[in-house]
Amino acid sequence: MRHRTALLLLETLSSDSPMKQFIKYVLATIIGVLVSVAIVTLLAMVGLVSLATIGNTPITIKDNSVLVIQLQGIINERSEENPFAELIGNAALAEQGLDDILSAIERAKTESKIKGIYIEAGTFAGAMPATLQAIRNALVDFKQSGKFIVAYGDMYTQGTYYICSCADSVLVNPQGMIDWSGLSSTVVYYKDLLEKIGIDMQVAKVGTYKSAVEPFLQNEMSDANREQIETYNHEIWNEITKDVSISRGISVQKLNELADSAMLLQTAQRYFDENLVDMLAYSDAVPQTIANMMNVYSADEYNTITVKELASAVASQPKDTSGNIIAVYYAVGDIVNEPSGSYALSPEIAGTKVVKDLKDLAEDKDVKAVILRINSGGGSAYASEQIWHQVMNIKSKKPIIVSMGDMAASGGYYISCAADYIYAEPTTLTGSIGIFGMFPNASELLNNKLGIHSTTVKTNEFADFGDFTRPFTNQERIVAQNYINNGYELFTRRCADGRNMEQEKIKQIGEGRVWTGLHAQQLGLVDEMGGLTESITKAKELAGINDATVISYPPKAEFMESLWEEIAGNSYADTQIKQALGEYYDFYSEIQHTNKRMGIQTRLPYYLMFNL
Repeated sequence: MRHRTALLLLETLSSDSPMKQFIKYVLATIIGVLVSVAIVTLLAMVGLVSLATIGNTPITIKDNSVLVIQLQGIINERSEENPFAELIGNAALAEQGLDDILSAIERAKTESKIKGIYIEAGTFAGAMPATLQAIRNALVDFKQSGKFIVAYGDMYTQGTYYICSCADSVLVNPQGMIDWSGLSSTVVYYKDLLEKIGIDMQVAKVGTYKSAVEPFLQNEMSDANREQIETYNHEIWNEITKDVSISRGISVQKLNELADSAMLLQTAQRYFDENLVDMLAYSDAVPQTIANMMNVYSADEYNTITVKELASAVASQPKDTSGNIIAVYYAVGDIVNEPSGSYALSPEIAGTKVVKDLKDLAEDKDVKAVILRINSGGGSAYASEQIWHQVMNIKSKKPIIVSMGDMAASGGYYISCAADYIYAEPTTLTGSIGIFGMFPNASELLNNKLGIHSTTVKTNEFADFGDFTRPFTNQERIVAQNYINNGYELFTRRCADGRNMEQEKIKQIGEGRVWTGLHAQQLGLVDEMGGLTESITKAKELAGINDATVISYPPKAEFMESLWEEIAGNSYADTQIKQALGEYYDFYSEIQHTNKRMGIQTRLPYYLMFNL
């Protein structure tokens, strides 16, 4: 049969039939595509290898340098390699790390060859208040060195203006824009959508303010949820206006009046008249402005260095000779039980991996103290408990300090509460001490909409507990709620023991309510306002050491390893989605992760969308 098929194909190709022309065209196209792919792949690999080689080249800081900070692209807790963005030179797809930015600013403060900082305002995708505040605080501290900061933007988002407002000279394009409008938070509700497709969410929860389940059960905000959102929004906005007021010499009252004046749609001259900026200028005036600040004739007389270059120079410095290590362990993203592998759409705190890593740090005698850097809205209650246990294990051997980022709420607070000392930014979102469980009932979808029916045969009453093809029985609802109640008892007891407070007091300030870091300090949930710098100082103090090398964990992937992860997973496509969706990316990610959020959860009360 195979011989006859081959003969038929040869006969077709030897004739002048339309089939011959079609097959020739198809074969030519296939060969062309294969050759093109081979050439592009070869060029890409050569380019990537070149980039990897460049990345390993030692960085030299030249005299009369200016650190350039570009407030654009995607901001993460830690810097990550993005080989494809580097290959195509797309800065908008670049992923910056808060760690690199803070490290570069700190080095620039003490490096005599660096005379100042230039900030180019763009759009930070996904930046939340605590991240913005950490960068701004570092810049304000930098100014104590007597060095200058110049900022320029064609269009300032509210978040980038907040950062840049501390500069000695703030410039905006004569046709530019500044968003200064106040804060808003959006909660998206799915109740009607679920009804239309025939899914009913069966919920058990503890906590009046634990509103994570609200979007699945109702179409509008509860009074309790509105109360907590209004409270922390105003507290965060007060922090922002207070900081800008000090830097720009504008009263808080006036800043609120401006926010109510639709400043985004005002002229650049209005920004100048209201003292929001110091100069109206096009981008080509920036180099001379910097030269004037440096007391040199022109831009030819100074050099520039990027955040990534300066952070690399810091990282390549010799280790401290004492042999002591302060370990900074980054716990970022949803708390899940098991790693999702290379196909994870967002950072995650995988219980099994984190437990192993923390156990290793506890047993490493060179590690004198551990800083747990947390940026998480929570997740799996089970995984949170396992990580809590390892925090206690470290605490029995050496000091452990928590440094909170944008969020350390619900499960994020669960894994924080046992630490020896807790730092947060004033605008960190924390607390949310509560617990819930969600169990979908898809019987309406299956039976009445899709025409799918099922029959279950079981040996015991609860053998099919959680079966999504039917609703809960009354007894199942009681069992589920009792389990949630027990989980809340355990959660509040962990918090009470960790913070040396009465459990009833924890329950009073718990109830699933979200607090700002500043408010949490007043309630005793947090010890002090501060970031990683303060945490490192405290770690040395509690460990009784003066010198140490600070090392970040888990280790970052090398360049080529990052490349293969991007090829194997969804990293590059996900980065493009992040850039395209901007502040709506987290909403997209929330929907993507819904299937992981069934069952028992300790997480923030809803998806947060800030207009920063």
